[in-house]
Amino acid sequence: MKTITIETPLVSECSVTECAYNLNSDCHARAITIGDGVHPGCDTFFVNRNHTKAVMRMAGIGACKVETCKFNDDFECITENIRVGRSKGEISCLTFASC
Repeated sequence: MKTITIETPLVSECSVTECAYNLNSDCHARAITIGDGVHPGCDTFFVNRNHTKAVMRMAGIGACKVETCKFNDDFECITENIRVGRSKGEISCLTFASC
């Protein structure tokens, strides 16, 4: 496997404890994808009884598909960090802000 180094916003907090990438309210996916084009949901979220073992890794934001977010620039998030949690019953980017 090759290693690349990129600058990306981090997931500073994730309160969705049933997600397989969540451990101690931190997201440990390599990168997450936000949105379906309209809603700022976490497309990386999935439930599994086993949780990730990659506890030294902090998740970044790989892509944002919500063009109406003021932090979206060419389908990439440009804020320092985001928080993920529940909003209106959905797993969402809580940092989302309309343009």
